[in-house]
Amino acid sequence: MNELAKASNDTYFLGHPKGLVTLFLTEMWERMSYYGMRGLLVLFMTREVVEGGLNLDTGTAMAIYGVYGASVYFLCVPGGWVADKLFGAQRTVLIGAIIITLGHYILALPFEKTFFLGLVFVSIGTGLLKPNISTIVGQLYKPGDIRIDAGYTIFYMSINIGSMLGFLVCGYLGEKVGWHWGFGAAGVGMTFGVIQYIVSKSSLGEAGLKPTLGEEEDKAKYLSMFSISSVLLSLVIISGFVGLWSIDPELLNQIIVYLILIVAIFYFVYLYLFAGLNKAEKGNISMLLLLFIGSVLFWAGFDQGGSSLNLFAKDYTDLFIFGWEMPATFLQVANPLMVVIFAPFFAAFWINLGKRNLDLDTPQKFALGCFLMAIGFFVMIFGVEVALENEKAGVKWLLLTYLFHTLGELCLSPVGLSATAKYSPKRYKGQMMGIWFLSSSLAAGLAGLLASKSFESGISSMPSLFNQIILALVVVGVILIIANKFVKATTNLED
Repeated sequence: MNELAKASNDTYFLGHPKGLVTLFLTEMWERMSYYGMRGLLVLFMTREVVEGGLNLDTGTAMAIYGVYGASVYFLCVPGGWVADKLFGAQRTVLIGAIIITLGHYILALPFEKTFFLGLVFVSIGTGLLKPNISTIVGQLYKPGDIRIDAGYTIFYMSINIGSMLGFLVCGYLGEKVGWHWGFGAAGVGMTFGVIQYIVSKSSLGEAGLKPTLGEEEDKAKYLSMFSISSVLLSLVIISGFVGLWSIDPELLNQIIVYLILIVAIFYFVYLYLFAGLNKAEKGNISMLLLLFIGSVLFWAGFDQGGSSLNLFAKDYTDLFIFGWEMPATFLQVANPLMVVIFAPFFAAFWINLGKRNLDLDTPQKFALGCFLMAIGFFVMIFGVEVALENEKAGVKWLLLTYLFHTLGELCLSPVGLSATAKYSPKRYKGQMMGIWFLSSSLAAGLAGLLASKSFESGISSMPSLFNQIILALVVVGVILIIANKFVKATTNLED
């Protein structure tokens, strides 16, 4: 029995493999740094220079937020390729973690140009780490292991514990002490993550240790491709850094959305027609395509939390508690805190349904997530109306909105990771995990475009935007339920 098979029978950590501890803690620190910085991003860019900000207009700031979010997840696709072809998932995660750490320390420098350079580093590093750490989680389990959904849900708790720490620590330092202190704290957290991963990664065994695609003699070719691409990317970054080129952020946001959409279409067509997949594997790809569509719309709505809803919290919400004004980023703690509270119940709920043969199909879970997200935006419309009448709304409106968004998230995201691990063809697991995150990339780009319109006429623009999002979520939810009947019949989980 090899190490991977042994790991599949391991029940060291809450009934799950020991390697899940390593991945749990690494992801926790990475998400602490990512969300801690993300919570400050729009606020820092829109504050006046005298407040230490960049004094950008709201539309530009939202577009930059969208470009950054889209870039982070878009780079998960080549990140999966690097792991599959060159280094294996374990080493790729380490490389990505180190680059992320450098990016956050660059963000801590008090210069405008280094701010954007730091965002580039964090984007590249996250693209290398994010898809591959999720792939390793799936490889800790045998095919058909009923614990895998619960394992991903536990793993998902690490994301939210980390983001909660980030919003509290980085948010407080950024808003109350200095923006770059908040960015620097994100770097310190990521440093802890790198050290922890190096010390304990032996517990992962063979999971993600070696590349899964190609012969040994092909590595030189792939390494050359990787080296050339890295040099070209470096030249683009350096030339932009020294001012040789510039582009309007809102235009760039639109270009990236179209580019990601084209890449997604191209890749699914490639898998169907040219990847040499058998009939069962193509059926599984059909399932992943359906989930891709649902994921894009859900996360486009969810990402309003870091952009339009974050600005609503800062400028149109009464943040005073017993005479003390809490940082706006503290309200974003609500989402990860609710996930930590409810995730164990969802994990047990899915397992119990499975044991009784009553488990919802994954598209049905996605549809439920979309419906809950729609309810959250419906609640927020009333919150905006209160702010329009009274200048400031109470925190209850955002908290109730985040509650419904969180319940929707727990229906969708953990099982989305699990479904990608289960349905992906064995030869393309790393790349398919990248494609899963590509849906988040497309969603982030769309979220930036939507958020830039949310303040066109002040907050009075919000109700119309939220109504459009609600309609789209309901329509996609219904499509997921109907299409599931046809797609389900074509899937096959045999390894």
